[in-house]
Amino acid sequence: MRFSVYQESHIGGRKVNQDRMGYCFTRDSLLLLLADGMGGHIMGEMAATIAIQTIGNLFQQQAKPCIGRPERFLEESFLAAHKEIHRFKIVNNLPDTPRTTIVACLIQHDTAFWAHCGDSRLYWMRNGQLLLRTRDHSRLETLIAQGMVDVSQRDSHPDRNKLFNCLGAPNSPIVEMSRRVNLQAGDVIMLCSDGLWSVLPEHVLIQHLHERTIVRAVPDLLNRAAAIAGKSADNLTALAMMWEGGDDNPSTISTNTLPIGAVTTTIHSTILDKEAASVNNGDEAVDGFDESDIEKAIEEIRNAIQKSSRVGLKG
Repeated sequence: MRFSVYQESHIGGRKVNQDRMGYCFTRDSLLLLLADGMGGHIMGEMAATIAIQTIGNLFQQQAKPCIGRPERFLEESFLAAHKEIHRFKIVNNLPDTPRTTIVACLIQHDTAFWAHCGDSRLYWMRNGQLLLRTRDHSRLETLIAQGMVDVSQRDSHPDRNKLFNCLGAPNSPIVEMSRRVNLQAGDVIMLCSDGLWSVLPEHVLIQHLHERTIVRAVPDLLNRAAAIAGKSADNLTALAMMWEGGDDNPSTISTNTLPIGAVTTTIHSTILDKEAASVNNGDEAVDGFDESDIEKAIEEIRNAIQKSSRVGLKG
């Protein structure tokens, strides 16, 4: 395999970056992952971290050097991540379960497969044209499909961020699978969180990724979206891959010399943000939480819940 890959994340106007991303590859298989912890629930960054690490670990265990049944792997790894998030909630006695969206793409033998839950998106582009995009698991997309809302309201409708599918919810997630697609040299696949796609029009995303290398396009898009959104900017994250990228591109990776059994990954065992920071191209910009940090965070959540309960009783 030969491909170019680049990833970057910005915290935006938030105190914590709850987005997570990463990729793993062997000689014959490549896995791209992106998760967006849901801010309406506690510890969304933990849900996103658990999802990325669980799916990444399963890939490293099973890609020998490729995945035998890609569709089954994606579905089962999503469900395993969902269960791990619930286990984290039980072990740490949390009052609610952390939740996250997730999108993953598995590529091997010039064929791509992807799956998603929620509204983190995947775009597949060729020669400046959008071939396919994931459909958000949102109330708005359901209304559009039912003909109750016009597609022109997609960028402004108040229900566009109301999701009905994610990892960590009480019910098992609905893992939506793509059909198998054959990649050609120059094809671009981008995974991104809603902090990016909800700000920039689709044609702007496509144009940038067509006219620039992914190493230039991704940071340009993130910076532009952050500038437009200003202080209200959500976390912004994108992971882009060009299939069979040119050898003169510094981001090009060739796996032909990797030995069978070797795995390269940017998914680390501790990738939680302790403080506000951004992550660039897989390098950690902050220290990860240790066990004492997690316990302290849990205790703070418990105290906040107890205080709010007392206030409610007094009222």
